[in-house]
Amino acid sequence: MCDQWCTAFVQRVLPIMEIANKRVVEVGSHNVNGSARPLIEALGPAEYVGVDITPGLGVDVVLDAEHLLDRFEPGSFDVVISTEMVEHVRDWRKVFNNMKRLCAPGGWVVVTTRSRGFQYHGYPNDFWRYEMSDMMAIFADFSIEVLEKDPNSPGVYVAARERSMTFTDLDPIALYSMCTDDRRIDVSDFEVWKKLAAERIGAAKRRVGLWVRHDLRSAACPTNCD
Repeated sequence: MCDQWCTAFVQRVLPIMEIANKRVVEVGSHNVNGSARPLIEALGPAEYVGVDITPGLGVDVVLDAEHLLDRFEPGSFDVVISTEMVEHVRDWRKVFNNMKRLCAPGGWVVVTTRSRGFQYHGYPNDFWRYEMSDMMAIFADFSIEVLEKDPNSPGVYVAARERSMTFTDLDPIALYSMCTDDRRIDVSDFEVWKKLAAERIGAAKRRVGLWVRHDLRSAACPTNCD
């Protein structure tokens, strides 16, 4: 998934990554509301592989991001891209570590994601919010070439380059949790379940409210009412 703002960010950083004849993997590639893939493929990569947990447009390999290294060799891609995905994975540390390890020496990781203040959007779950300071900590082992806020809504964009093949320990880093509304190292199964239940109840109430308003309006309005 990639809206016009994250597409514009990817387009801006593409020239410094020199995509031609490079191997590219997109993690979370299902094209739901837009994709940067056409922009990247237009620059002539040697390979472009779209990976997502569900099949669909833009998905070449159906695979959970937690199992990337079960399918691909470490260092097998020059560019790893993930747009609007990492907020949806519970074990974000494993996913970031996997993406870093997919990078060839000197390779790139490009990530766009949501920050605190962006509404809950389960697809199917929505676990975390990332700030610029979080990305600085997560990519302390990389050279961060571009780091900026989404200009349109709460979010953060980062383009970082592998520099040492020695990776930062992510275990001490806490993120803002959408399940608990505070910063956490992790969330429990119960907290995840509680959040999902609350969202489903809220969605059901909103549907009922729409039906009631529609019925009341229909009852109050003649059949030829505009």
